[in-house]
Formats: sequence, structure tokens, C-alpha cells
Amino acid sequence: MDYKRILEGILDIGEAMLCSGAENFRLDDTLYRMCKSYGFKRYDVFAIPSNIQITVETPEGEILTQVRHIESTGINYDRLDYLNNLARYVCQNTPDAKELHEKYLEVMNRPEPRQLTTYLAGIMGGAGFAVFFGCGLMDGIVAVLVSAMIVFVGNWLGKREDNLLIYNLILAFLAEAIIIGMTFLGIGTHPDRIMIGIVMLLISALSTTNGIREVLQRDFISGLINIMNSILGAAGIAFGIAIAMRLFGGGHSDGFMLNPSVPIQLISCTVACTGFALWFKIKGRQVLYSSIGAFCTWAIYVVAFEIWPSNFIATMAGGIFVAAYAFVMSRVNKAPATIFLTASAFPLIPGPNLYYMMYGWVSGDNLMARQETGILLETCLAIALGFLIVDVVSRCMLYAAKKEIHVGKRGNLN
Repeated sequence: MDYKRILEGILDIGEAMLCSGAENFRLDDTLYRMCKSYGFKRYDVFAIPSNIQITVETPEGEILTQVRHIESTGINYDRLDYLNNLARYVCQNTPDAKELHEKYLEVMNRPEPRQLTTYLAGIMGGAGFAVFFGCGLMDGIVAVLVSAMIVFVGNWLGKREDNLLIYNLILAFLAEAIIIGMTFLGIGTHPDRIMIGIVMLLISALSTTNGIREVLQRDFISGLINIMNSILGAAGIAFGIAIAMRLFGGGHSDGFMLNPSVPIQLISCTVACTGFALWFKIKGRQVLYSSIGAFCTWAIYVVAFEIWPSNFIATMAGGIFVAAYAFVMSRVNKAPATIFLTASAFPLIPGPNLYYMMYGWVSGDNLMARQETGILLETCLAIALGFLIVDVVSRCMLYAAKKEIHVGKRGNLN
């Protein structure tokens, strides 16, 4: 075999998976499995969100090293699903370099969602969470208009701006300016709640959660990179909203509250998370599974909070459920768990706390800012701990069933 081209093909798959939203530790395992399947005597993988390096020793004793620099990543879970299936095919069939490249191109050339689907996804996500956070009819109309703007401008801006801080700053500024303008015209009465729903389209708090999770698993470099990327995105949102407030003199806080009706909370968050599933380019029945996961996740939170009125405990309970649900669904569908995890976990994401933390600093309410910062970190930690608990339990179950959990460098000893 042409092992140089084989290694190039493995890196092509790894790079595409990382750019499509793969979790770092799962990508690491996938790369090790593909290297092992080709019979390399030794293989070492180093993968972080900005770089992938692989060194292998071929059966003939030749040492090969290839490196990929990752400039930016995004989310395309349909592509990730097919790349995951391709990685399984590679491990089972070890195709030659030509076949490997052809199958890779088949996945990369899959059609993108229609623009109408993207607009529908953004509107469902932004307006759904606006209702979830207590918006009325007129507020919801404003949320629909602003969500459509986010999709339109975001599509144009995403092709020209790779800096997440600048990207989020521009979109958050435009969103807050429109909301303030609509409020002055008497359309919409709760600008803060509208903006919280819109913030959910831009927020990267799940990166913070995954970053904390990776740090707790001793994957320090990847974890810190994810946390810093999340902070960068959050800073862009905060700066954009703050600049709009300063320039136009709008914005006020009614205080955080959810829709008083629990059934409406469940329906609206399910609609919003269905939108996010489409936003992340999930397709087919996996969209339905994501919607069911979101509904049950928030139901678990509500029940847990009723039994034990603690945001930390209720969030951790929701995190445990959604991680367990993603674990089961990944095996039922033979798809990456992150597909079912991301959209289903969104009801737990602390978007309101990010907004009010920023509002506190801008308005000079330092007490509010400090309180919301604490709740933000507490919530991210609770989600991460919930995920980790399921990770530990699932590993123990797989170990007891004598199933291979993680290849890693152990394969080098064979």
C-alpha cells in the first residue's frame, strides 16, 4: 500500500471531523482506530482543536509524520455522521489510498441544506427560546425578525470573518440595535428577554462545558482552547450588545424569568431545540431524537428542581440524563453521541446568565454582574459533572462487558 497516501487520507477524515464539530477525545480515538486497522507497527496521535499530528511506523519500518493545521471549525453534524460511518468502513475494510480518497470525496460533496431550512432553523431557535424565557406575542414577532436577520447576515459574514469575537460582536450589535429600535416603536416590551433568545443562536457555552469536561479528564490543552474560544465568543456578544446600548440608550432588565407555564416551557424549548438540530445540519430521524431529548432534559430539570430547589443539582440531573440519552442513541443509530448531545442539552445552557452578567457590567450593577458570573460558571460545571458521571458509568459498563472502550496507544503494544 501507499502508506503516505493512506496517512494523508486518515488525516483528511480527521480534519473534516474536527471541522464538522467532533469532540476532541472521540476524534483522537477514531484516528487511533484507523491507524491500528492498517497494521502500523507504531502510531502516535496528537489532536487539539487547532492541530492534528500523526506519526506512524509502517510494516516495512518506515517512519512517517504528517501534520494538519486547523484554521477554524464549525458544526455540520450530517457530515460528521457520514465521516464517522466512513471511519468505521476504513477500520473494517482497510481500503487502498485511491478508494479511501474517493469515499472521502463522496462524503464531502453531500448537498448542503436548503436556505429555507436554515432560515426556519434560526427562527425556531431564536423565537422558541424567546417564548421559553417569557416573551409575549409582540416580543415573539420581534424575535422572528431578528432571528431571520442573524441567518441572513451570518451567512454573508461567515464567509468573510473567521474571528469569532468580531463575528459575534457584529451580529449581537445588529440584533440589539434592531430590538431597541422596535421597542422605541412600541413593538415589543421585553427587550432583554428577546435578546436572551437571540443570544442562544450565538452562544458557545457548550464549548465551555466541554472544555471543563476535558480539563477534568486531564486533556488540558484541548480543554483550555475550548474554554478560551467560548470566552472569546461570549466577549463578542457582550461587546456587541454593550456598544448598541451605549449608542442608542436602550436596554433594560426585567430580571430573569421563565415562561410561567411549564407546558409552554416544554413546548417552546422543544421547538427551539428542533430548530437548533436543523441549524447544526442534523438530518432525518436524528432531528426527532434530538427534539425528544430536549423535551425530556428540561422535564428532568423541572422535576429535580421541584424536589430539590437548587440550580446546580437540577442542572446536573439534566446533564446526567442528556449524556445517558446521547450514549444510548449513539449506539442505536451508530452515530456520534455529540449529535444527540448538543441540541438536547441546549435548555440547560446559561444564555440568560451571560446576558445579565454583561448587562450588570454595562449598567454599573456590579452585584448583578458578580452573581450572574457565579451562576454561569456553576451551571457549566454542573453540566460538565453530569457528562463526566455518565462517562465513568458507561466506561465501567463497557469494561464489564469486555468491549473495547478506547484504543489509544495500547494498540502499539500488540
